[in-house]
Amino acid sequence: MDNYQNSDKPPVDPNNNSGHLEHRAEGIWESIKLFIKDLLEIRHDTDRESTIEAVKKDISFKGHNAWILIFSVFVASVGLNVSSTAVVIGAMLISPLMGPIVGIGMSIAINDVLTLRKSFINLGVMVGLSVLTAYIYFLVSPVKEETPELLARTYPTILDVLVAIFGGLALIVAKTKKGTIASVILGVAIATALMPPLCTVGYGLAIGNWSYAGGALYLFSINTVFIALSTFVVTKILGFPLVKYVNSKKRRRIAQIASTIAVIVMIPSVILFVFLLQEQVFEAKAKEYVSNVVTYDGTETIKSTYDYNKKSIEVYLIGKLVPQGTIATWKKQLGGIEALKESQLIVHQGSDPSGSLDELSTQVRSGILEDLYVKNQELIEDKDAKIALLENELSKRSGSEFSFSDVSREAKVNYDGLQELGYSNLITTNFEKTDTIPTFNLTWKKGISEAKIAAEKQRFEKWIKLRLKLDTLKVN
Repeated sequence: MDNYQNSDKPPVDPNNNSGHLEHRAEGIWESIKLFIKDLLEIRHDTDRESTIEAVKKDISFKGHNAWILIFSVFVASVGLNVSSTAVVIGAMLISPLMGPIVGIGMSIAINDVLTLRKSFINLGVMVGLSVLTAYIYFLVSPVKEETPELLARTYPTILDVLVAIFGGLALIVAKTKKGTIASVILGVAIATALMPPLCTVGYGLAIGNWSYAGGALYLFSINTVFIALSTFVVTKILGFPLVKYVNSKKRRRIAQIASTIAVIVMIPSVILFVFLLQEQVFEAKAKEYVSNVVTYDGTETIKSTYDYNKKSIEVYLIGKLVPQGTIATWKKQLGGIEALKESQLIVHQGSDPSGSLDELSTQVRSGILEDLYVKNQELIEDKDAKIALLENELSKRSGSEFSFSDVSREAKVNYDGLQELGYSNLITTNFEKTDTIPTFNLTWKKGISEAKIAAEKQRFEKWIKLRLKLDTLKVN
């Protein structure tokens, strides 16, 4: 009775099956929670003091780090210039770009203004040195073609934001572990791709394309902000100690400054993330809509463009004229899609007598030709190879196009012992290649010695080669 009063729960009656099952289920649930907690717990294995020291050590860009950065920028620029993914990855492996960015996030979290100031200064040095190095390379490089690797770094997408968020989280968690996981840090350096956007900024400046330079700098800024933000969040969660100041008034002021900076960073970041997410959803839904809805027998969609800012979907059609009723149905279906309900469908038709054929021609001609070229490049090269082969064969056989009657009359005059002359093209093969050989069959009159036949045959072969301008033939 006393045990019952002192315990939180009544004892389980062994004869009560429902109570027994409830108790077992509760025990299993507690075991699962304990297992998950033990699996994901990182506080006990976090070395806070060593992490702070390591982060501060990686912030500086003097001496060796500066030269490593310069050389890695050159390597990345070469990789972007020739569109070599492997070379770009190699450059990201050796580039020391993460230090100041992680330093910014951690210093805000622990109210360390001196480290924050140092991180910002070194981040500026890093960006300036990287852009200058890439600018010099692309300025002197004879190859300034817009490769896919360069174009991929001219504007951020939602994928870049997500990679920066989770990459930054992985990086700071790896740094806080006792015995830093180097492979994780290298992997984050590759995934977040800080180096290529800076090189693309230099490329844009070198060719005078401000759009490329601005877009690449925008992409780098996004990666930087979200890596720093991830560092800030993890540092706060793991309870890193705040920097202590002797003056309490100064401590409060520093805390206010750090909190203000954190808010300034977080609010635009969240807004940017939402905007990019909406843009990505818009484009994905627009592509799906054009593929599934904008269809008509006898008409083909040759191009479609999507503008999230203008909320417009432009489709270029060629073939039969699509009735306005059908287009109206398409527009009605567009309004039924949540992500596209405020969008406008603009249809350009190649058969439209109103004059949009010219508009279509001017707006899409280059795109159509480019698509046709890309899709048929291998076919064209194969055709060229076959044409070259046929021309070569024709040149070989050009000597075989002759008047057999003229040659036979000349042979009868030149060779008294010749009784019969035959000609054919003999096709031979060694099972690796096939060749066609002009062949002459000679029949001599009876009574002529074998020695004279051999001599006449040899003389005939020399004469017929000269007569027909052939390098290869056969005389039987």
